[in-house]
Amino acid sequence: MTSESVADMTGLEKSADSDNSATAVNQLSKSVDVLKTLMDTVQQQVLGRDDVIELTIIALVADGHILLEDFPGSGKTTLAKALGEAITDPRFPSERQQASSEESIVPFRRIQFTPDLLPSDITGVPIFDSNSNAFHFRHGPLFAHVVLADEINRTSPKVQSAMLEAMGEKQVTVDNTTYFLDELFFVIATQNPLDLVGTYPLPTPQLDRFLFKITMEHIDREAELEVLDTYKSRRDQLGKHKTVTREQVLAARAQIDADVVISSTVKTALVDISRNLRQDDRVLQGNSTRSMVLMLPALQVSAALRSRNFVSAEDIELLLPRVLGHRIELAPGVSDMARVLADNMREPMEQLAKGTLS
Repeated sequence: MTSESVADMTGLEKSADSDNSATAVNQLSKSVDVLKTLMDTVQQQVLGRDDVIELTIIALVADGHILLEDFPGSGKTTLAKALGEAITDPRFPSERQQASSEESIVPFRRIQFTPDLLPSDITGVPIFDSNSNAFHFRHGPLFAHVVLADEINRTSPKVQSAMLEAMGEKQVTVDNTTYFLDELFFVIATQNPLDLVGTYPLPTPQLDRFLFKITMEHIDREAELEVLDTYKSRRDQLGKHKTVTREQVLAARAQIDADVVISSTVKTALVDISRNLRQDDRVLQGNSTRSMVLMLPALQVSAALRSRNFVSAEDIELLLPRVLGHRIELAPGVSDMARVLADNMREPMEQLAKGTLS
């Protein structure tokens, strides 16, 4: 082979690499556009909650779930319903078809958890059909794209166990038969931190299933005024907002996972932060390795939303307190979680910055 032939082949390889890179960037950009459309649609209906909406979208695409600590009337139902209805499913083109189909996955369901709730109330139950002389499974409210689990800490451990299986495995088991939930299954759970009467604290394994725990504060004055000024127009626009399809969201999830790079320096920083926390005398119990694994896709989504194809320190600083805040148990007498996290993040983040610059 002549030197000219080698040069020609090298040029072709570089051209192919360039074309592949451009195609990947274009596909990633399209995926981000899908997420931004979804975010804009929810923001038009939920005012003053842009930070919570962004974290919710990140958790959805990262295949996680979120736990909201809130107060009545904070907008959690509006948020969950807006998100669910912004995702359409071509398999069921109308709500009427969804409601009548035994196999349907509806956009949104709300479950009000109470002490007398039974597992079958959320999973579904076999119903005997006298015409066919056979049992048919009637799907429960867990069979939805987005499920609002309201006051989840008010239900019994038996129901919480059923939720644990659904959130962790995307399936429910009824009478020794397993039924699979939708691939997009996403839980927004709430609990009232001020009212502890008649509650059952969530077990550690179930808390670990939530990617983020978010404490919702009251919206600011300007946003509250806007809510009052625009509530009629927003009500009239219900069902008229832009939507994205279930397939688009799942495709965006796969595209971001494939194209957004997590460097070894980022992974090193995460491991060092975790080890620092476990060795801190102010921490009674540190976070698990699984929490870091669950955080990786969330970091990728955060980077993509900021028009980057790589994870940076900015993404860690945004998400790590949300991921670890409910997974770390502080020692008696210690209450400042933010300070503990900041102290243990400082050195690994400095090393990450040096590694990025070098």
